Amino acid sequence: MDGFKKRLSESVQLRLSVVLSLAILLVAIVASIFAFVSAFEEAHEQQDDTLRQVAMLFDRQQMTLQYPQGKAIEGDDEESRVIIQYLDDGKHASGNTDEVMPLPFPTTLADGLSTVEVAGEAFRVLVRTTAHGERIAVAQESGARDKDARESAWRSLLPFLILFPVLLLVVSDLVRKLFRPIAMLATEIDQRAEQELHPVDEQHLPTEVRPFVVAINRLLARVAQSMDSQRRFVADAAHELRSPMTALSLQAEGLAATDMSEVTRERLLPLSRGIERGRKLIDQLLTLAAAQSASVRVQTAVSVHGVYRQVLEDLLPLAERKQIDIGVESAEDVQVTFNEMDLFTLVKNLVDNAIRYTPQGGRIDLSVERSPGTVQLQVKDSGPGIAIEEQERVFDPFYRSLGTDEAGSGLGLSIVKAITDRTAARMQLTFTDPVQKRGLCVTVSLKADRA
Repeated sequence: MDGFKKRLSESVQLRLSVVLSLAILLVAIVASIFAFVSAFEEAHEQQDDTLRQVAMLFDRQQMTLQYPQGKAIEGDDEESRVIIQYLDDGKHASGNTDEVMPLPFPTTLADGLSTVEVAGEAFRVLVRTTAHGERIAVAQESGARDKDARESAWRSLLPFLILFPVLLLVVSDLVRKLFRPIAMLATEIDQRAEQELHPVDEQHLPTEVRPFVVAINRLLARVAQSMDSQRRFVADAAHELRSPMTALSLQAEGLAATDMSEVTRERLLPLSRGIERGRKLIDQLLTLAAAQSASVRVQTAVSVHGVYRQVLEDLLPLAERKQIDIGVESAEDVQVTFNEMDLFTLVKNLVDNAIRYTPQGGRIDLSVERSPGTVQLQVKDSGPGIAIEEQERVFDPFYRSLGTDEAGSGLGLSIVKAITDRTAARMQLTFTDPVQKRGLCVTVSLKADRA
């Protein structure tokens, strides 16, 4: 019960359904009572009218009475029969029961309708004076009349009994349909990617919901503006840092070319490496800002093997330094419609990340495979892999897996994630060796061109 009360207080749809159902139930009960009473009284009126018609028929056709002498007639119903007798004959009634005719009706009854109790039974009696001055009584048992009236009244309730559950179903379905646009709106917003901050379409929404959607659109606009400002700040800061870092790098190179003692040279080497890492970090910050930018990029037909070739030309010296066997597995090239710079950046960061975390003498394989509707790019390495519980966090900027000694900024996979989110591509991280849970296999699924 407490759970239902909580749902009732939290759900407008449930509250509206319950209120409408209770309103329909209340109206149905009131209408049923009114219909029952009306039908019951109308049945009594028709029964009284029947007594009048019988009395008029007797008078109009100048009938004569002959009381039955105990002979039973087939089809005669004692309870519902209509009794006709001269009122004065009630003085000569031979019994005090309703089984022997004539019945002992009081001779003092006035003309018209009345209810009289005879021998413990209630009778509805119509007294009429005929054209010849004779007073007749037309009577029927009240119990039989009430029984017929109740049956007629109950039958009048059948439409309510049928319509009530139908109305409940109609109201339930109607309320669900009225709230369907809200549910569809929630689903649409929930399925959006992080970078999809365009306004929500409010044209086909109910008037009551539209102000809420307008407020959401304003919030989305403020969030988009804030994210753009953040990206511009990162890009501007990285751009401003690039010149002094380049100057420091040139000065370190110039210093390294001069004569100096071995102790000084040993101290200069970490400085040069730190400057190089700073330059790489700045480059990656600029790349991340560009990847997160919402600007429209031209998409063309791009050869995947051509991109692989450019990446390997840039990163092969790093792989050779660690004696890593790196190459392309698939022999067949595949063309995809993509921005060439985005695809190059995506693959380069995946391969650079694989080289950094693959141990000395390891192996890295690049492949591409076409399947129905998609093109799958894979980069597999023989490194330690990424634990399942960390696979969601590695896409956060500057996050690095625990226990790794590799120098890096932690931005490589963040850049890849930004590109895949913006281009509606899908990325999946698995183990190269699922049994040993070793190695990282990154699969990027792109939408295939129609053949």
